[in-house]
Amino acid sequence: MTAATSVAGAATYEELVERVRAGELGPDPRTLRIAVAFATRQAVRHDGRGTGYRNEVLSLRLAGAVGSCAVEPGALPDAAIDDCVGADVARLLDHPLVPVRVAALDAYLAHVTPHTPDHGARPFALSAGTSLEKSRARAGAVVELLDLPPGATVLVVGVVNSLLEALRSRNLGYVPCDLKGGFTEWGEEVVTDAFDAADRCDALLVSGMTLGNDTFEPLRRHALAHGKQLVMFAQTGSAVLPRFLGHGVSAVCAEPYPFFWLDAGPSILHRYRLACAGPGGGR
Repeated sequence: MTAATSVAGAATYEELVERVRAGELGPDPRTLRIAVAFATRQAVRHDGRGTGYRNEVLSLRLAGAVGSCAVEPGALPDAAIDDCVGADVARLLDHPLVPVRVAALDAYLAHVTPHTPDHGARPFALSAGTSLEKSRARAGAVVELLDLPPGATVLVVGVVNSLLEALRSRNLGYVPCDLKGGFTEWGEEVVTDAFDAADRCDALLVSGMTLGNDTFEPLRRHALAHGKQLVMFAQTGSAVLPRFLGHGVSAVCAEPYPFFWLDAGPSILHRYRLACAGPGGGR
């Protein structure tokens, strides 16, 4: 799969926000209001896996689009949802909570540039199946976006065991990284300092959750400065991250709400990639 995105990009996250505020990428955000705000909470432990995890995601609906930002479980105050309902996008872009700002930006960009081939997206179908089957299928779709020789090492920011399993199956090494630390399914220590680990890795595979904890920009800058591939897997900011193709990001696997873990039926991912996204392709 090779496809060049056609959406207008930005050199930095702050530049993207400012362009939206100024109405340069679509309608004036002061004229668009959020109709629905909701939080999705999930706990999972796949059959055959020794560990489980929890997810919590804030989602905002703008017309026919939904923007999302994951949060640490229990960190989102109930009042945040009340703040968002009926509010215009411009006001939410200045909200004191980062996840609200990210979800509002995601909703706006999903509204003005939906995930369609005209905007550079290429659909990837996930078949119906168990939670583990769909997790593995999603992981395969993400890891395919890396263009690396066997033996290369990938920094994985936001540990998902199915992604690590997919890397192992392709004879790729990895350094698992997550702010929560801990251990992988195979007993490997999860590091907590992504920026220290990045120096010893050939490429970066990064969760969109980094938008919500302010770690995306340093990782993007690292990839750009060192000519490394940066592949994003994005439930958070699925419509935001394609804007950085060519500015440090080499590919995005975008997954807007509803996410694969919510439904046993078939679902669709949207993959974006630079026309030439090999090593250094993020430049």
